[in-house]
Amino acid sequence: MQKYKHLFFDLDHTLWDFETNSLHTLLQLFDKYRLSSSFISFDDFYERYQKHNQMLWIHYREGKMTKAQLNFDRFHTPFNQVGISDETIAQNFARDYIAISPTKTALMPHAIEVLEQLKQSYTLHVITNGFKEVQYLKLKNSKLRPYFSKIFISETIGASKPKTAFFEYAVKSANARKKESLVVGDNLETDIDGAINFGLDYIYFNPNKIEHKRQLMNEISDLKEITTCLK
Repeated sequence: MQKYKHLFFDLDHTLWDFETNSLHTLLQLFDKYRLSSSFISFDDFYERYQKHNQMLWIHYREGKMTKAQLNFDRFHTPFNQVGISDETIAQNFARDYIAISPTKTALMPHAIEVLEQLKQSYTLHVITNGFKEVQYLKLKNSKLRPYFSKIFISETIGASKPKTAFFEYAVKSANARKKESLVVGDNLETDIDGAINFGLDYIYFNPNKIEHKRQLMNEISDLKEITTCLK
């Protein structure tokens, strides 16, 4: 008899290749808005954006800023740093990013293959922080949606991972039991600590084999290794 019945998958960086898709979108917009005349290079822009965006997402998860503020400021601040003070440019860039990025369809290696296998024996769900209209489009355009029973998005729930309220809502709404549920995610803080704090088993997906000093229940670098953790 199998131990788990419900598998809860993170989306970005776990199934949907966020780095590749975001990079391609930003490259496209960097050219559209002719930003090479303001930034030293695309890499200069990307580094500024990444650093600021990561900080803003922490503030957003903590409830310190709104979705609209995050989406605008993650572009306005790096633009302002190089003298692009016109807020309309940042607003339009942000609008285009939200529209274009979820149309990109790069997935993490073996994602579809693994989901095809797992759906035969488990009920699969998505647990993700993010904007609901963006996350739903990602799932639709990348053809991931049919694999999942329920989609849990922080904006809809009103709580973000790693908050216990998020995981409690997801497990309850899925009609699942804790001991029969397992989380798969790439982020030690939002996915793994969230699962641990709510009392769920987990698999830490670490495709880049980032070093850490934690003793973890399960850790994999390839999605194909998931099945070995479920035995």
